[in-house]
Amino acid sequence: MSRAVENLRAVRLVASGRVQGVGFRWQARQQARALGIDGWVKNRGDGRVEMVAQGDRRAVGRFIAWARSGPGYGYVDDLEVTDEEPRGLTGFDVR
Repeated sequence: MSRAVENLRAVRLVASGRVQGVGFRWQARQQARALGIDGWVKNRGDGRVEMVAQGDRRAVGRFIAWARSGPGYGYVDDLEVTDEEPRGLTGFDVR
């Protein structure tokens, strides 16, 4: 396994709390782009926000830490973190 692949991590995050209508998705995109993370973020019908983030292990760890605190105008009560197999994601989109 190459070092680049060893250092790659992909996660699915689901945030609960006051996470919709507070700029969470836009701030997630800003954070992801600043950290060089690929993936996407979207509002779910159940009031939560779902994200897939892939990139350098340390960068993904920083993104998870940011997601636990959430945006300035909202808050995160719970953050589910599930590791996934990395895949060919490029860029970070708001869906």
